[in-house]
Amino acid sequence: MALLDTETQVSVLIGGFTGGLDHPECISWGCDGFAYAGGELGQIYRIDVDQKEFEEFANTGGFVGGIAQDAKHRLYVCSGGVKRIEPDGTVSVYCDGSDEQSFEAANYPVFDRHGNLYVSHSGGWKEDNGCIFRVAPGGKGEVWSRSLAQFPNGVALDAAGAYLYVAMSLNPPRVDRVEIKADGSAGAVETLVHLPETVPDGLAFDTEGNLYISCYRPDRIYRLTPDGQLDVLAEDYEGTAIAAPTNIAFCGQNLDLFLSANLGRWHITHYDLGKTGMPLNYPDI
Repeated sequence: MALLDTETQVSVLIGGFTGGLDHPECISWGCDGFAYAGGELGQIYRIDVDQKEFEEFANTGGFVGGIAQDAKHRLYVCSGGVKRIEPDGTVSVYCDGSDEQSFEAANYPVFDRHGNLYVSHSGGWKEDNGCIFRVAPGGKGEVWSRSLAQFPNGVALDAAGAYLYVAMSLNPPRVDRVEIKADGSAGAVETLVHLPETVPDGLAFDTEGNLYISCYRPDRIYRLTPDGQLDVLAEDYEGTAIAAPTNIAFCGQNLDLFLSANLGRWHITHYDLGKTGMPLNYPDI
């Protein structure tokens, strides 16, 4: 394994348990003090990051993308459309699209402080038919922006909630951001950084404004500073400790535990960054 940032230490946090995690794409921190991940057969895992233990407590019946949580500890899971999962594991449909478009390719969700859920709808691979949905509190969905059509993937909001950041996996691979206008509509689109010969997938901010970008290909995580400097945070040419690191999240009670999911394997990876994550929104819906 090659780590190009020598200050970053990498270790396997979750792994070696019976059965392991089933190729998790997502990792997310909940306000209930647990991390959450999903499996390729619909498994929803609740993870105790202190004890390094997990349990499967729900199943969506299909591949699990990203996960968000509200103040009542309910999960909003991209699995086909957006499913809502109660703390006891009960699964229901929260949003399956809009009158304009169905929601079969929901990929990653993020809440704003008002309870609106922004969701990337990736579309077909290399078909350039993706879009961004916005789901109002209660589950009514609308197509918010069609400007990001080239397989929009992981999304994140900045601290002020002024922009939606989107990992664009294709044509060309890059990170864009969309202005959220005062009336809630989508504004101008700006490209922050191009990432040639990669497939960017996940995004996360720390409290210093650094943006972390995880890549499905190659096995790499970048750090983009507020002034635009792009560094390789970690890379694993063997694809073992870091294996298709699709989603990333700051976890733990102090948000100082940086984790990545590994779609290519069966575990969650821990990175000692010495940074604190930007708090997420957990709206009371």
